[in-house]
Amino acid sequence: MAAFVIEGGHRLKGDIYPQGAKNEVLQILCATLLTREKVTIHNVPDILDVNNLIQLLRDMGVKVTREGVSSYSFIADDVDLEFASGEVFLKKCAKLRGSVMLIGAMLGRCGQAVYAKPGGDQIGRRRLDTHFIGIQRLGAEFHYDEELKAYVIKAEHLKGTYMLLDEASVTGTANIIMTAVKAEGTTVIYNAACEPYIQQLCRMLNRMGARISGIASNLLTIEGVEELHGCEHTVLPDMIEVGSFIGMAAMTQSEITIKNVSYENLGIIPESFRRLGITLEQWGDDIFVPEQKYYAVESFMDGSILTLADAPWPGLTPDLLSVMLVVATQARGSVLIHQKMFESRLFFVDKLIDMGAQIILCDPHRAVVIGHDRKFRLRGGNMASPDIRAGIALLIAAMSADGISRISNVEQIDRGYQDIERRLNALGAGITRI
Repeated sequence: MAAFVIEGGHRLKGDIYPQGAKNEVLQILCATLLTREKVTIHNVPDILDVNNLIQLLRDMGVKVTREGVSSYSFIADDVDLEFASGEVFLKKCAKLRGSVMLIGAMLGRCGQAVYAKPGGDQIGRRRLDTHFIGIQRLGAEFHYDEELKAYVIKAEHLKGTYMLLDEASVTGTANIIMTAVKAEGTTVIYNAACEPYIQQLCRMLNRMGARISGIASNLLTIEGVEELHGCEHTVLPDMIEVGSFIGMAAMTQSEITIKNVSYENLGIIPESFRRLGITLEQWGDDIFVPEQKYYAVESFMDGSILTLADAPWPGLTPDLLSVMLVVATQARGSVLIHQKMFESRLFFVDKLIDMGAQIILCDPHRAVVIGHDRKFRLRGGNMASPDIRAGIALLIAAMSADGISRISNVEQIDRGYQDIERRLNALGAGITRI
């Protein structure tokens, strides 16, 4: 098991490029199964979850070729259905959360799929009802196999229908879209997720020959087609990494330029950091964060304490609340962080409290952060990364702290951030992997 040893207090300076979006590319990779023809994907991040899914596709019989530093081609002309319903496949899926989106692709392509509970971050219950109810509405049937300890899902005839989703689940919407593109007739999905990841998936599928309208809204209409063909697709920059770098610059009083961020796809993220008092400037498609000694949290117009809460797009993504919570520890003023979607994601604040942060954990969903206003710096400590986003938040805290910190279980960070210590050390950080 790897760990980071971090010497705090280093200021960063220079340019940094965000990787391809993890949450988008996992959907896109699964969608390559929907055609027999060649699909080329650019800006694929070299991170653990993505590499594991690419290997899983290889194991399923997909011909995978690395075309460049971050480009791959996929030809799924001979999918191994026997492997894709066997014990080894299920064990690999159980370690990879993104594998759940193979269900929609396999149903759309082959009319059958096998599912075992996927792995991923330990951030509380992440139900899959939205996926399954939507897929059942399209004609799929579920059967639990006692021997495999998994669900066998079959659909002899997929047929379009109207559905109102009980929640705007991103992966649930992706799964239903991939099932519906080859269903007979028209499917209407209301309360669909409309994150840029979903928009990108829909645009890619349309280039492959699908007929999806309503993209960027929560009302999608899909006219089923018989066949899809190959295409090329470029993954967006990772908005979560962009937000992480903004927070990192603020906490370490650094001056950095985040390059090629696809600003129009960041939504409310820049403004949310501005509400924490952080100065950032849009330079074309780049974000410049100047060195800032102090930053003050805005209050609401009536003078009440600022609340930052996650919400479905175009609301604030839950994946950045951990970073914003850390950033608030050195702000002037107080803020309530309300993590609505996951009940275990705030438990890492105990580690920040040990480092000297003033945080009141109200319940599993809410924490009040009382900013130090730089009067006290966090102190280094020993901690473990419980999930990807808490891991990067703890790394940011350690980079701004007095003394030496050690973060174990950094494989969690590796799942979502590509070669992070090398990229940050190039800007002046003091991070050693052991």
